[in-house]
Amino acid sequence: MMHSSIAEGTAATPRPALSLSGVSVAIRETPLVDDVSFAVAPGEILAVVGESGCGKSITSLSIMGLLPRGARVTSGQVKLGDTDLTGLGEEALDDIRGRRISMIFQDPVASLDPLMKVGPQIAESLLVHEAAKGRSTTRKDANARALEVMKQVGIPDAPRRFNQYPFELSGGMCQRIVIAIAIVCRPEVLLADEPTTALDVTIQAQILDLLKRLRDQAGTSIVIVTHDMGVVADVADRVAVMYAGRVVESGEVHELFAHPRHPYTRMLLGTMHALEHGKPKATLSTIRGTVPPPQEWPSTCRFAGRCPVALDRCSTEPTPVFFSETSAGHSWACWNSEAAEQAT
Repeated sequence: MMHSSIAEGTAATPRPALSLSGVSVAIRETPLVDDVSFAVAPGEILAVVGESGCGKSITSLSIMGLLPRGARVTSGQVKLGDTDLTGLGEEALDDIRGRRISMIFQDPVASLDPLMKVGPQIAESLLVHEAAKGRSTTRKDANARALEVMKQVGIPDAPRRFNQYPFELSGGMCQRIVIAIAIVCRPEVLLADEPTTALDVTIQAQILDLLKRLRDQAGTSIVIVTHDMGVVADVADRVAVMYAGRVVESGEVHELFAHPRHPYTRMLLGTMHALEHGKPKATLSTIRGTVPPPQEWPSTCRFAGRCPVALDRCSTEPTPVFFSETSAGHSWACWNSEAAEQAT
């Protein structure tokens, strides 16, 4: 079954906590993200996955209204529940960011004020948003909430850590502080941009477990941006695969892992299979070439130049989007998807 763009959800499904519809981002005339659509249900974890340069982080920043200077959303719509974030002014976005939707950035240490103790940094976020709503929250109450959240994110000896500076904490502990800042106001949606980068495997596992607990205990909807398919397998309910600014495949995580229909998805999964099958010394599969820069994106399939199963039409005809007739929500943009699935 064929349609014009990848999108999630139908009239029968509940209202998404977050949805993007045909979002495109450009800096001057250069496209950075092209016609991206996906939705996140309440209490769901969506993983957005792909190599560096695929547009994952720019997509997250466009949701938050934090695009770099010169970049702008050129088309499409971002909705947080019933609230259309597209075109909102900075004051309105300031009220929403941190309160209804929060973001964990890639570098936790750089996200913290080095001259301010970590506990007051957590409390400050709560105080700012409560004041914006005209509510009177004392510093004592804000500090108590900050300590509560520090314990929630697994920080040991929270009262002592409360009065420490970022440079006194490990990278993993700083990541927990950043998560505490992000959730102190109990947001509906949390964006996590490569939240386990530069952390050792033990701390990575702890951070991923923390994200799952937030989903399970608080009902928080989470969008996790990653290049690591192992992270996707560990935490995600659904996954959107991005390549060169577009979503090329999307679906429920178990269905997509079992039946990848886009060659790029299959090749990303190939980096996991040797270890999964007990062959730690096996050579991992690689994807030849690199993601093309935005200035070189064709109007046809952007993966064709690297694709081992590309057809002639892949480089001459725009690629439509196909929807599975047997698995709800599984969609892909590939002319030769049967060859991709048979290769798994």
